[in-house]
Amino acid sequence: MLNRYLQGALIVLAFGLAFTSRATAQEQSAPPQGGGAANTLYNRLNIGPGGPAPKKDLSGSWTGPLDARLGDVPPMTPLGQQRYKANKPERDFHVAGSNDPFGTCDPFGFPRSDMNEVRGIAFATMPDRIIILNQYQRVWREVWMDGRPLPKNVGGAEKGAPDPRYYGYSVGHWENDNTLVVDTTGLDDNTWINSSGYPHSTSAHVQERFTRLDHNDLQLVVTLDDPAFYTKPFQLTTNNFKWIPNQQLEEQLCIPSSMLEYKKIVGDPAAK
Repeated sequence: MLNRYLQGALIVLAFGLAFTSRATAQEQSAPPQGGGAANTLYNRLNIGPGGPAPKKDLSGSWTGPLDARLGDVPPMTPLGQQRYKANKPERDFHVAGSNDPFGTCDPFGFPRSDMNEVRGIAFATMPDRIIILNQYQRVWREVWMDGRPLPKNVGGAEKGAPDPRYYGYSVGHWENDNTLVVDTTGLDDNTWINSSGYPHSTSAHVQERFTRLDHNDLQLVVTLDDPAFYTKPFQLTTNNFKWIPNQQLEEQLCIPSSMLEYKKIVGDPAAK
């Protein structure tokens, strides 16, 4: 069975409408402050605050925007500009010419998992860590809460240096009763920040601040400090999430066989 992306493309073709790249459509649909597209569960939920937030507890499932609005990007370093120019997003190069890792269902990686397809996340608390589950691709991250430091020299040539990871290495702490601060580094630099192709280096430091405003509202502020690629730290986005009452996340997968068919139909003029 074709997944939802391919089905949507076929419907567009069947009615002869002009195809707009997926990346551009998503960015245009994202309102300020990460509120979510009109058809997301976030905007369909009609629930109030639900009472005060429980202390030091984000457990459960949350729904957010389809895609997040990127903040103001500062000037890049020469190395950052070089990497940025090598990335070819769909919005500029169409499906056939894009090298977006999404086009082959490669992992989004981090922090892109906070920027694209963030309509569903969940948290589970364990004695020494918090697990963050992303609905898209059913990916989980381990946030260590036992006081360990972030690893150093990730990707270094010396013996014992840890390898970069798509979702990096994360440690966290509670700043107060309602704000979880997560610091992440050691990121695989083949991944993008978002669908527009903004790059990041392996040494980038990303900080997430999850603040539970009340029982049913969660706010996420993401900042990036990457001196190798950007001239100063900046805020990537602010996302707002709503508590999901039935606690169920959808199965949302990027299926390689369907993506290949999608690229063939939409990206290859001879296939139309």
